[in-house]
Order: sequence, then structure tokens, then C-alpha cells
Amino acid sequence: MPHQTKSDDLGAMRHTLAHIMATAVQHIWPEAKFGVGPAVDNGFYYDIDLGSSVISEEDFSKIEKEMSKVIKDNQKMERFRKPVDEAIKWAKDNKQTYKEELLNDLKRAGTTVAKDLDVDELGTIAEGESKVNEVSFYQNGDFVDLCRGPHVESTGKVGAFKLIRIAGAYWRGNEKNPQMQRLYGIAFDSQKELDKYLEMMEEAKRRDHRKLGQELDLFVISDLVGPGLPLFTPRGTVLRKELVKFSEELQDSIGYTETWCPHMTRIELYKVSGHYDKYPERFDVSSIESDDKFMLKPMNCPHHTQIYASRPRSYRDLPIRYRESTTMYRDEKSGELHGLSRVRSLTQDDSHAFVRHDQIEEEMRGILGIVKQMYMVLDMPLSVDLSFRDDSDNYFGDKKIWETAQKTIEKVAKEEELDYKVELGEAAFYGPKIDIYVSDALGRKWQCATVQLDFVQPERFELEYIGEDSKPHRPAMVHKAILGSIERFLSVYIEHTGGKFPVWLAPEQVRLITVNQEEKTVKFAENVIERAKELGLRVEVDNSNESVGKKIRNAEVWKVPYTLVIGEKEIESNKVVPRIRKDIVVQEKNEPVDVEVFLKTVAHEAKARTNRTSLYGAPKS
Repeated sequence: MPHQTKSDDLGAMRHTLAHIMATAVQHIWPEAKFGVGPAVDNGFYYDIDLGSSVISEEDFSKIEKEMSKVIKDNQKMERFRKPVDEAIKWAKDNKQTYKEELLNDLKRAGTTVAKDLDVDELGTIAEGESKVNEVSFYQNGDFVDLCRGPHVESTGKVGAFKLIRIAGAYWRGNEKNPQMQRLYGIAFDSQKELDKYLEMMEEAKRRDHRKLGQELDLFVISDLVGPGLPLFTPRGTVLRKELVKFSEELQDSIGYTETWCPHMTRIELYKVSGHYDKYPERFDVSSIESDDKFMLKPMNCPHHTQIYASRPRSYRDLPIRYRESTTMYRDEKSGELHGLSRVRSLTQDDSHAFVRHDQIEEEMRGILGIVKQMYMVLDMPLSVDLSFRDDSDNYFGDKKIWETAQKTIEKVAKEEELDYKVELGEAAFYGPKIDIYVSDALGRKWQCATVQLDFVQPERFELEYIGEDSKPHRPAMVHKAILGSIERFLSVYIEHTGGKFPVWLAPEQVRLITVNQEEKTVKFAENVIERAKELGLRVEVDNSNESVGKKIRNAEVWKVPYTLVIGEKEIESNKVVPRIRKDIVVQEKNEPVDVEVFLKTVAHEAKARTNRTSLYGAPKS
């Protein structure tokens, strides 16, 4: 029997709270119809149909009050079973139409998972035939629900909870279905843990990348351009360029070379690769002069296969490594678009290596090495999922080849001492992968980098090299992205830093503040700017009529790493006392430093990509 972990107990508690919440809703709105109510990360939700009634945040307190009564009653969570036909009659009699639909799917197909249902096949099942004979229910007090469990023993054995939001959700995720109200709650073992999480949520609001993106002038979303198509300002473009530059330097260090491919292709390319039917969110376009059908590229790997296939290859040539920082296009649903984290145009630091089978492990180690370097500099801890196939038919290629690929990936993960877990069913359709997660300053995990091993596309495109035995052999492909989607990574990194970017990434590294607009003051500032730019620094000057105090506060609002106030004293001594953003200084000292020394120090910090200043203490990289 599997070991019961604390997370299992917490999941059961949260699931029970979903039922308690539904009980409370039914007491307040007896006409309520219920969809599904699972436990999720940090809490629970329930999809509810109240007809013309609408739950608002003002209703949360009365729902919570009713939930507290159910908890105080300590009602037993009683499990019982019904024959499936009797269960369907129960759903009809109680006007629970959504439960009735789920029960009918269970009877006809043995599952309620929408993506696994074959509508055409369902219609062929004979009358009276059933793939499920019995179904389970749970009852607490006067509330009865179709449910597999698990739950805690009784309603009194749940921890601290709070309702946090209400959102619209299409029944079973299909926009053709009715829209329900999804009521969310969070829950933890103790009030202390709940309070800590609520504090984190408040901090997350302050760090929201959409809010900071506007305040720091990093990107905009235009209704005329379209949702999911962000426009990056000059300041935001600095972030993109510096991150991509770092990624490309790391890739070049292990032998990758740059390519360029067009942003559209004939659809035949993606039909051969298998992506055409796997990506229904593709953008198809037509030619005005021919019958050719084209599409905007949703990924880059099929293009790189064609560069590889353009000439004969020898075993001596391999590995052949291509990299390309390129924009791709996917037609995401408008309701799922979210700032930079979910977009329709995404740019990846994409690359593909064509390798002999005996080179796979070394190639993957090299990639993991530069991934570690990247995130060490970005100060973001890593963890890993090994995403393997399950037993479904959703994958291309021979199962034995998949087994070999998965064993290779797990061997490398162990030898590299990665903190990993295996996730079945999460592989790409063409191969297993290492999904790399980064942890942000709030402890949240985000999947960014990925390394994927692919035997399928080389087979589908009939890629070959001539081996040492003078015979043709099939290479393997290793896909990778270090940052992943640049847009998505920026959404994570902006929130991770709260907009306080390290010097090497900061759109504005130094700001000069003039105490007056006299000619000699302005001239001195101009000379400093000229020298700073010679050293490759990004410098701005505030020569406005505002007070010096207001100018300093403005620089702080813009989160500029270094601010120099230029006045008579600085001009005469050619020395400045830098105001340093608190997160990059070990101990700030009000000691003047020569302007040239200051500029060279900051230029060195930017080039070295350090996270701390060396002006008044040892730098921390």
C-alpha cells in the first residue's frame, strides 16, 4: 500500500472543504446545481450554476459563516455506492443536470475526462450496456455528492480556510457549454500557515508583472494590435536583449551556431513533423497567387531539420548544433491570455542538436551545465520534472525507443544530482523531456527551461548521417530552451525581482540628478554621460525643475540601481557619493568616489553580471 504523505492528507482536507463549501452554497441557494469540486494547489474550488443568481465577493462572509456551522457540527463524511442507473435517476430527481451528464459519460465510456471521450464512439454503445456498474457518493449532513474521494473523516477535521475569488468557467472547459461560477478557496493546516499565504498573495499583487510593466514602462498591450501581442518599450527591450545575449553566449560556449528561419511555412512541413494536428491553436494563412496553404510557425524544430537535411552528413560532423532566438505564434483562447505569461506571440531561445546516439548523454550534460549557470546568475533555485509518456496512444514512435530515451534521461538526471521527480503523461508527443522549474522570491515554482530528447522527428523527416561503417544511420535530436518563452520568463522574473533588476539587466543603470540648470552643471553631467556610454553603460539625466528630493524619489520609484547628485561640490572635486539601491549594496557609505572609478566599477559589475556592488564591500555574484 502506498505511504500516506502530509500532502495527501492536505489534499483530502481541501477536498472535504470543497464539499463543505457546496453544502453552504446549497443552504443559501437551494436551487444550486453543481459541476465539479476538486482540491487544487493551496486550496479548492467548486463550479456552480445558480441560474440568474450571481455570487459576489460580498457573499463570501455569509458563505464562510455557513461553512463554519457545518464544520462545527462535525458531520461525518460517509461514503456509499449506488448502481450507475440508480445514480442517474438520483441526478434527474434532484435536477443535478451536470452530475447527470458525468454519470452518463461514466456509464457509456468509463471516464468523465473530456479529452478522453470519443463522441462518435459513445453513440455506438448498445442500449443497456454499461462500462461502469457502480459509482461512489459522499454525504455530510443533508448534502450528497457524486465523488470518488478521498476525504477526511468528518467536517470538523479541516484546517483554516478562506474564500478568495469567484470567476467564470465554461462547463468542462468548452466554450460551447454553459458558463458556471467557479468559487475558489484556500486552505492550510493552521491559521498561521493561512496568514503566511495571505501575506504572500498580497506581496504577489504588489509584484504583479502587469502592474510593474506599466509603472516601469516595460511593455504595453494595445487593443488595436490585439490581445496576447505585447509591445516592448525601449526599456523593456533592454531586458529582452540582455537576457537573450546571455543565453546565446552560454549556448555558443558549448558549440551552438546561429541560424535564421522565416516566420511562416507551407503547412506540409508541420504535417510531416506531426505538429499540424497536435497544435489546433495554429495560425493558418493562404497565398493569394497559388493554392499553397501556409501557417505562422508555432515552433522551430521542423525548420532546423530542413537545414540539417540540406546536405550529406558524416558521423564526423556530429553533433551539429543550431540555435535561434525566434518568435513563434499560437492562437491561445482570449480568456487564457494573461500579461506576458500567456501570449499569442512568444519568443524562445530555441535550439536543436543533431547527435549520434553515443553523444546523447554528453550533449544533455552540456545543456544542463549552461542552464545551471544561467539560473545561478539570475539567483533562482532549480528543480526538475522528468516528463515521460504514459500508456495512452497520444505519442508517436516505437515504445522501445521511448523506453531507451527515458532511461537515458533519468541516468543523466541522477548523475547530475538533479532534484527531480517523474511525471507520467507529460512528455511531448515526439519524446520525453526534462522540464526545469525555477523558484521565485515568493517560493512559487515556474517551468521555464526544457531539454527534450527526440527520436521521432528524425524518423519522420528521414534524417541520416553516414556512419563509420559507411552505412546510413538515424541521428537523435536534442531540443532545448534555456529561458523558454522570453515573454513568460520576463513575467516570472519581473515578479521575482519586484522590478529591482540587477545592474547588468537594468534598463537604466545610472541616473544623474542636477541640483540646478547652470551651464557648468549641465556640461559636467553631459561629460559623465559621454564617458559612461563609452564604457557601455545605460545612463539618463534628470535635469528638470523639480526639487532634488523629488528627483531622488523619482529615481527610487523607477528602481534605478545608482543615482548621482551633481552639484558644485561634485564638479570641483570630480567625485560623487553614489546613492545605491539597497538590494545591491552590502553597506552603503557616504564616502565620495572618483567619477572615473565609479563608472568603471559599475561597468565591470554589468559585464560580470554580478548581483551586488563592489563599491563599498566585496561583490556577490
